[in-house]
Order: sequence, then C-alpha cells, then structure tokens
Amino acid sequence: MLNRTMRAAVCAALTCGVWGVAAPALAALGGTPTPPPAGAVSSSLAPVIHAASGAVVTAPYTVTQTTFAAGTIVREYVSTAGTVFGIAWNGPIMPNLPVLLGTYFPQFDSARVALRAAHPGRGPIAVDLPGLVVHSGGHMGGFSGQAYLPQSLPAGVSAADIQ
Repeated sequence: MLNRTMRAAVCAALTCGVWGVAAPALAALGGTPTPPPAGAVSSSLAPVIHAASGAVVTAPYTVTQTTFAAGTIVREYVSTAGTVFGIAWNGPIMPNLPVLLGTYFPQFDSARVALRAAHPGRGPIAVDLPGLVVHSGGHMGGFSGQAYLPQSLPAGVSAADIQ
C-alpha cells in the first residue's frame, strides 16, 4: 500500500505527463454544464454583485462548484444562456485540462508548448490569447488555475470574478 507521500508523487507524475487524469471535469469551456461524475459533490451558487450605488444585485451568471473525491474543487461559471464562460480549480490534483478546455485545448496546448520552448523549465503557465485565457500553476498537492473566454464574459463580469 502506498503512503500519502508516495500517492502524491504518483499523482504528480501522472498529472505532469497527461495534464491530470485523476479528476474528470464537468463541462467543456464554451459548452453547457453536465451533471457531476459519481463520487463528486456538487452545489450551485448564485453570486451577488455589490454595485457602486451600494445595491446588491444578482450576478448575470451562476456558479456550479464540484468537489471531487480526491479533494480537487472545480467551479464552472455559467451565463444566463447556459454556456460555461469560465472555469476555476484548486486542489491536490490537477483537473483534466483536455476535458475542461474542450475544443479550446489544442489552442491552449500549442501556446503552452511555445511558451515552454521559449522559457524552458517548470513554473506557472499563463496563456493570454485573444479568445482564450488560461492561468495554471501550483505544486504537488496544491494546484490552482482559471480559464475563461474573454469574449463571453457577461456584462459587468471581469476575470477577477473567476476564482
């Protein structure tokens, strides 16, 4: 039986090789939300915005937060039209980015490869393209990141809201 440190090392090795096979995602960026996988706990949140006037207004989106059995939390930001415009994650295991990013993954992966070619080594990834932003980083046992579609952010919503 593997102890906790050995399990974390095995998970990190898998994560580095294939961008996280351990935690399946809920929906692809730009798609519609789907039910959480077996073993995950999901809840829906209705964020509020504090307007400059002091009024409290319901945000033009909802957030579905899912906690996977391994402890990774994935938050989907869903517009009133039902489309996922942003995703954020944090936890001990990197989520499955090919699934999270869906059709945007090849674009992200190409930018990531170019970034690593220009700046070899390890460290956070910051891909800021006109139609896709992905920031991801962390260390064994503590990963976090966000991905969003700038053109799909609802009015009054900024990248800082996706966390």
